[in-house]
Amino acid sequence: MSRSSLALDNLRAGVILIVLAFHSALAYVQWVPLRTSGFDDPPYGWRAFPIVDSHRWFGFDLFCAWQDVYLMSLMFLLSGLFVWPSLERKQSLGFVRDRLSRLGIPYVFGVVVLIPVAIYPAYLASTSDPSVSDYLQRYFALPFLPNGQLWFLWQLLALNFVAALLHRIAPDALRGLGRRSAAAGRRPSLYFAALVAASAVAYVPLALVFTPWAWSDSGFLAVQWCRPLLYGVYFFAGMGIGTAGIDAGLVAADGALARRWALWLAVAIVSFVVWMGMTSLTMNGPAPIAIDIAADFCFVVACAGGCFFLIAASLRFAAKRSSVLASLSANAYSLYLVHYDFVVWLQYALLGSTLFAVIKGAIVFGATLVLSWITVLAAQRIPFGVRLIAAPPREVPAADSAARSAAGFYARLRQIVSL
Repeated sequence: MSRSSLALDNLRAGVILIVLAFHSALAYVQWVPLRTSGFDDPPYGWRAFPIVDSHRWFGFDLFCAWQDVYLMSLMFLLSGLFVWPSLERKQSLGFVRDRLSRLGIPYVFGVVVLIPVAIYPAYLASTSDPSVSDYLQRYFALPFLPNGQLWFLWQLLALNFVAALLHRIAPDALRGLGRRSAAAGRRPSLYFAALVAASAVAYVPLALVFTPWAWSDSGFLAVQWCRPLLYGVYFFAGMGIGTAGIDAGLVAADGALARRWALWLAVAIVSFVVWMGMTSLTMNGPAPIAIDIAADFCFVVACAGGCFFLIAASLRFAAKRSSVLASLSANAYSLYLVHYDFVVWLQYALLGSTLFAVIKGAIVFGATLVLSWITVLAAQRIPFGVRLIAAPPREVPAADSAARSAAGFYARLRQIVSL
């Protein structure tokens, strides 16, 4: 494995840890008011914050705000990195079948089984006389199908379909995207500017129309109205980088991006602070449209800055093999699928505790990581469970395989002797 591949694998492991930490901290942010509405009353605040604890810490507000700016865009970029090699190997139809199996089956299983279980504590916390039958009645009476964290899957599946279609009808366009991405390795700042420009076109108009916060309130596919095109930009940015080859261009382990990681750290911090300042001007009633545009544009700059810093830091410092990170990376997708249930139930279990918010958040994060990992490892032993949560097949160590072969040999030998 090349140093670039190793760094990106470790980055994927780091990202799943950040996702778990982000969801673990959401119950303890200060800016969310204590819930007064019922489970089935608009605006359905439990979709983003299933549990709202009375114990808060402002540090979690800063952490969660930064992750909300860049994290999902980075996940779409990483998801696009290896799409081109997979398309070339499997061709369009084979690729689509594989994506339907890997993304479609877990999505359906998740929204039918995992999400109703995960959301149940939000119902328990909002009613004085809970019952499973009442919960199910209210759940199915909602005007939308809760997706929880699984909205990422259907949007990623849709983008994979678009990529397969482009590969079939215009493969040269994708190769051209790869050539331009390869050239970005020499001047990352120009690529950054191009990414910000494309993101602004994709995001700012929708954010002005729908606001940066609004989610769909009907149907079975959850969508945050201002962001689908933005995620498309990052997905195809990742695809372009992967088409060029990850050992060259922007994500080369010894490239300009990795060498100037400190610059991108500064860009990430400054752009995030500026975005927070501009956004604060829009939070207290209607603001002039110029302020809204400026805040939305600062968002796409901070988004790109966060992504560039995480990638640069990984290329510079994480191009080393680690068995723990390798396991996290291999199981990252499955951990993403199952972790939300543990997060919400643990947050609910700690509601009555007088522990500080920081301690509660740490408990939720640590327990969620352990329980999710155990669940994924257990699913690897169940053939159909592997498909439901896309768990990687369990590898049989060579020593175990040899022992089994020896045991089988001696068992047959005993049978022959007994004859």
